[in-house]
Amino acid sequence: MTKRAVSDIDLIFHLAADHGGRGYVDLHQSGPASNNFLSGLIFWEALNAGVEKIVYASSGCVYPNYIQKDPKKILYLTEDMVGPPFDPDNEYGWEKLTSERVLRAYYKERGLQAASCRYFTVYGPKGKEDHAVIAFVARAFIGQNPFEVWGNGQQVRNWTYVSDIAEGTILAAEKIHDGSGINLGTMERVTVLEAVKEVLKYTGRKAKIKLLKNMPVGPMNRVADNSLAKKLLGWQPKVKFKEGLHKTIDWYFSAKKKEQVKSSLHKLLTER
Repeated sequence: MTKRAVSDIDLIFHLAADHGGRGYVDLHQSGPASNNFLSGLIFWEALNAGVEKIVYASSGCVYPNYIQKDPKKILYLTEDMVGPPFDPDNEYGWEKLTSERVLRAYYKERGLQAASCRYFTVYGPKGKEDHAVIAFVARAFIGQNPFEVWGNGQQVRNWTYVSDIAEGTILAAEKIHDGSGINLGTMERVTVLEAVKEVLKYTGRKAKIKLLKNMPVGPMNRVADNSLAKKLLGWQPKVKFKEGLHKTIDWYFSAKKKEQVKSSLHKLLTER
């Protein structure tokens, strides 16, 4: 089936993966581990079929965990920070790192062009509840009180709106050929608590915040440096976090049914 899928194809956008948000990535290691087989099969069959280029959906999870521990540090992750000693984020991060390296080897030795787009915390309409922003919106939607937040709320992220990610991915397809990894993310530093408070404010909800410090939180300080994408792609994100968050809330509140979300939210937060 894979052989048929890549036949007579010039360009592949490989976005498929066994993946979920923080709860899934931390609590379900065997699922993301299977991505090694999935990506390896696609790359091999594409190579044999004479595909010209693969654009791969990589992740900020390739960056070493040990440099992302202090939320008070003003840290921006540059592409060259991925290197020994490797310490990616769970089995999901290991697969992303391995696949990037495979694509570079295929380019160097076999001529298969490639680009690896390192996505940083993508959100937007049609997102799922197992990712943080949609989880916050879902909790507000059902009127959760106390409003549950995983960890201490000080985790720093740079949530990147889906339309900016799509644009950056297409530009990478046009301008990167050697399998290099490139960050696609904003440089807005937003804590989890800041995001939650904006959700509550915009939705008009009043709720007590309950910190669940025994739940998965991921790295405490993950924010992209996107200067290389600006230089090589002419790309920079257009949608500020608050604007994209409001668009996402508007979509969720118009598309979902409260009782359905309420009855299934616990499972949706951790399952794929």
